[in-house]
Amino acid sequence: MQELKLLKHAQGAPGLRLFGLGPNLLPSRGLIKLKKLFDNHAFWARNRNYDNLRKLLLGSDVVITLWSDKRLVGFGRATSDQIYRAVLWDIVVADDLQGKGLGRLVIQALLASPEIKKVERIYLMTTNSSNFYKQLGFHECNEQSLLIKKKQD
Repeated sequence: MQELKLLKHAQGAPGLRLFGLGPNLLPSRGLIKLKKLFDNHAFWARNRNYDNLRKLLLGSDVVITLWSDKRLVGFGRATSDQIYRAVLWDIVVADDLQGKGLGRLVIQALLASPEIKKVERIYLMTTNSSNFYKQLGFHECNEQSLLIKKKQD
């Protein structure tokens, strides 16, 4: 595996969102690579379009990307009021690199960011990775219910 580079982007990830910048602030087709990472390695994020990817980046307080040379291999983002609540979103690591501690690096970078580290509660939703997140200090919450309202067409 190539040398890994973990990037913490500015709020809203303008370099990634507008110019596709990656490591060393070089043009890396980052938005295209983010879409590819989602399409190929995150069943819940397949087929997101570029406009919506730009919007989700714009609305994110913290954006972390993980690169192996020119390949985007990991991603995570968070939103937060920086006091009481934060939510981690869209945590993904390329399938062929899972089990190597890369997801842990992404989560640790998110949790260490100033926008998140002093927040009272950090929320995270997962479909099938709860055991991984439990290893990082997350636990199932019985005192609250997850409610969902889907968009109506």
